[in-house]
Amino acid sequence: MSSIQRLAEKIKGFKHFEAQNLKIIPDDLFLGLIIVLVAFGSFGLGRLSKIEGSRAPVRFENVPEITAETFPQAKGSAAQNQASVIGATADKEDLVASKNGTKYYYPWCSGVKNISPANLTHFASKSEAEARGYTASATCKGL
Repeated sequence: MSSIQRLAEKIKGFKHFEAQNLKIIPDDLFLGLIIVLVAFGSFGLGRLSKIEGSRAPVRFENVPEITAETFPQAKGSAAQNQASVIGATADKEDLVASKNGTKYYYPWCSGVKNISPANLTHFASKSEAEARGYTASATCKGL
């Protein structure tokens, strides 16, 4: 006896129908239906996973102003200098770079903390930075 027949016998009342020669679904058709249902379920799950991966990333459009008072740390610390650079940059420019370097960054990127405030140069757009010979930093996400 095949495993499908054993499974069918476990279903409540199946023996009753079989005894009266009233088989509801033939075994081959039952197996075919199971295969089709599994195929549709697999296809649906695959579509759902593709939709999840194609969502647009989150963008912040109304970014609050960041000032030196935002970070309450000791004066002269690196975080205070970084906050003042970010605060000054948030008011007027979108991108920063070093006068001695070749890469440009957003003001909040990690590479900006290594740039001395005296060497900072500001750009209003990516096209302006690229026109001056700078390229986007690979470590700064979103460029």
